[in-house]
Amino acid sequence: MKQSHYGYALLETMQEKQIDIEANTLYPLLRRLESQGLLVSDWNTSESRPRKYYTISEKGEMVYKELIAEWKKLQSNIESICREDDHNG
Repeated sequence: MKQSHYGYALLETMQEKQIDIEANTLYPLLRRLESQGLLVSDWNTSESRPRKYYTISEKGEMVYKELIAEWKKLQSNIESICREDDHNG
């Protein structure tokens, strides 16, 4: 996930993945993640329309890995609960 993306491209990608998010939600989120040091940004002015590209920072990568580990743990716990319900009901 080290590849840089600009806001609108992120929005399109998320919508293609059936993640319904509005631009007026995504852009403030990107700015907040940047202010927390989880993303870094850089302006690309080589095209006719300047675009702000976002990349995950080293700190962001660490937080991402922690969140994925927590998600997997939660998912495993939920699957365990569902299996118990299937056996009991």
